[in-house]
Amino acid sequence: MPSAVIQTQSLTKRYGRSRGIEDVTLNVWDGEVFGFLGSNGAGKTTTIRTLLDLQHPTSGTATIFGMDSRRDSLAIRTRLGNLPGDFACDPHVTGRAFLGYCASVRGLDDLGEGPALAERFEADLDRPVGELSRGNRQKIGLIQALFHAPELIVLDEPTSGLDPLMQEEFLRVIGEHRARGATVFLSSHALDEVERICDRVGIVRDGRLVAVESVEELRGRAYRRVAITFAEPVDPTEFAGLPGVRDLQAAGTGLRFQTDGDLDAVVKVTARHTVVDLEVAEPTLEEIFVAFYEHGAQR
Repeated sequence: MPSAVIQTQSLTKRYGRSRGIEDVTLNVWDGEVFGFLGSNGAGKTTTIRTLLDLQHPTSGTATIFGMDSRRDSLAIRTRLGNLPGDFACDPHVTGRAFLGYCASVRGLDDLGEGPALAERFEADLDRPVGELSRGNRQKIGLIQALFHAPELIVLDEPTSGLDPLMQEEFLRVIGEHRARGATVFLSSHALDEVERICDRVGIVRDGRLVAVESVEELRGRAYRRVAITFAEPVDPTEFAGLPGVRDLQAAGTGLRFQTDGDLDAVVKVTARHTVVDLEVAEPTLEEIFVAFYEHGAQR
C-alpha cells in the first residue's frame, strides 16, 4: 500500500466567529493526483494555506512527508512546489529574473526545467511580469511551481486565466510529473480537467470534507439519464413506479427520466415494447458535484 504524502487529522481553522474549515481529515497517497473540489468560499484555499503553514490551524494536525507541517515547514518546502490561488510577484522583474531568484533560494545552479516549460506554455520570460496579461502571469506561476521537479506539487486553481490550448498542455505536464512519481494536490473549478487527470477527488462544502472517492466511485453512485423512443406511445406509469425513477417526462412515443435504481428493472419493462432508440448516459462530474451541493453527500 502506498504511503501518505499528506495527512490531516481534524484540521480546523476559524477566523474569530467566522467559519474557515472544520475537522478536515484526509490522506493523499504517494504518486497520486488528488483533486480538491468546492465552490468559492467552501474552504479549498483555507485548507491549502493551513496545510502549508501559511496560516496556523486553530486545532488539528497536518503532516507532509511524515513531518509536522508547522515544526518542519522549512524542510517540507524544499521538497514541494506551490502555486497559490493569488499568485503574485514583483511586477518590475522579468519572469526569468523571478525564476532565477526562486532557483537561488532553493540552492539550484540553473533554472532546471524552467526554459522548457516556458516554451511549452508559450510564456515570455523576458518581459516584466507586471506587463503580462493574467493568463501569461499564471504561466510564470505554474513554471515556478514545477521547474525544480518537486516531489509534491500543490496547485490552487492552476488553469485560471489559461486558454484551452494551454489547459491541454498543463494536463500533459501534470501527467508527466505523475509518471515520474510526483504527488499532485490541486484545487479546481475546472471539473472536466479534474475528471481527466485525477485519481481521487475530495469535495468540500461549507468548510467540511463531505466526500473522498475515486472519480469512478463518485460516478457509480450517481443517477443515470435514460431516454427511450418506442414504436408507439407507452403508458408512463409503467416506469413511474420503478425504484429510483424520477423526473419522468413523456412526449409522443418517447420517455425521459433519471434513475439511481437498478437498471435491470428498467430493461425488463422496456422489453415489453418495441424500442426504436435507447440512450443511457452517465452524469458528468460537474452534475455529480452539483448534486452533492443540492442534496448533500449520502455516505
